[in-house]
This record gives sequence, structure tokens and C-alpha cells, in this order.
Amino acid sequence: MKNEKEIRKLTKTGRGSRYIILPKEFLDDLGWREHQKLSIERVRGGILIKDWRKK
Repeated sequence: MKNEKEIRKLTKTGRGSRYIILPKEFLDDLGWREHQKLSIERVRGGILIKDWRKK
């Protein structure tokens, strides 16, 4: 069974955007901070969110 922190709801905001609230511990472990740019990519079976880096 999944831990409660691993289950999140998809919430609607405004006219079409959606958001998911991630646990603070996950973001702290990744070293992510507020207003950080992230790369979002569609992958088979879901999405991949990772730190955005200039190439």
C-alpha cells in the first residue's frame, strides 16, 4: 500500500490550469526552491519533472 505522502489530488485553478501540491520533504531532498525553473516532459505512463538546466 502506498504511503499517504505518495498520494496527491489534481486540483483545478482558474480556467484550465491544474496543480499538484508536493510534500515539502520531497522538495527539500531534491534541493528545489521557490520560483525555480523546472522541465516537464511527457513519458510513457506519466510525466517527468526535473530541474531545468541551460544547454
